[in-house]
Amino acid sequence: MRISTQYIWNSRSKKVTKTQVAKRARDYRKEYDDYQGTTAQKKRRAQRNRIRRIAQKEGRVHKGDGKELDHEGFHRKGSLRHVPTKVVSRHANRIRQPPRH
Repeated sequence: MRISTQYIWNSRSKKVTKTQVAKRARDYRKEYDDYQGTTAQKKRRAQRNRIRRIAQKEGRVHKGDGKELDHEGFHRKGSLRHVPTKVVSRHANRIRQPPRH
């Protein structure tokens, strides 16, 4: 377990209170088994890797350049085969993504 500090604003008393919160350590094995290790997710990861390799051959991205391929639009399900892509920085790609919990 990990202890982290949270600051909570109380609008009634107009004060900030400091609290200690215990967080449970992430179980990476469980995450892989439940989501990343599924057949559908493995296929999507393979599609993303294939599209990245094609972009490297075309000269759009290079290894270690800090760029990612952004699949235009939000594609959470289905194939990524015919989805147009654009090159963006890692930061820009992560900002526009909805948070994953």
